[in-house]
Amino acid sequence: MIFIAVKFTIRPERSAEWLDLVKDFTEATRAEEGNVFYEWSKSVDNPHQFVLLEAFKDGAAGEVHVASEHFKTAMAWMPDVVASTPEIIHVETPGTGWSAMAEVSPRQ
Repeated sequence: MIFIAVKFTIRPERSAEWLDLVKDFTEATRAEEGNVFYEWSKSVDNPHQFVLLEAFKDGAAGEVHVASEHFKTAMAWMPDVVASTPEIIHVETPGTGWSAMAEVSPRQ
């Protein structure tokens, strides 16, 4: 599985609309056959930063994603909205998705 984490810092005057701007891109990516998950969160430390956690079943699925029209479209408009170059972590890892955390479980 390919796991990717990306921090997007958005221009302050555009950050309130970020999730609306990426809505179509997010939905199209989630619909890709090789997508495992594609989830946005907002930073608790920076009101203009959003964190994307995404995973694809393998390298081939990642290549399909990057070659897609929705990816190309998003990459064309994002430079006008980001405040800085996004930071990324991209790793290949064993597994097929999220696992349960061993150290914490709900109390009975």
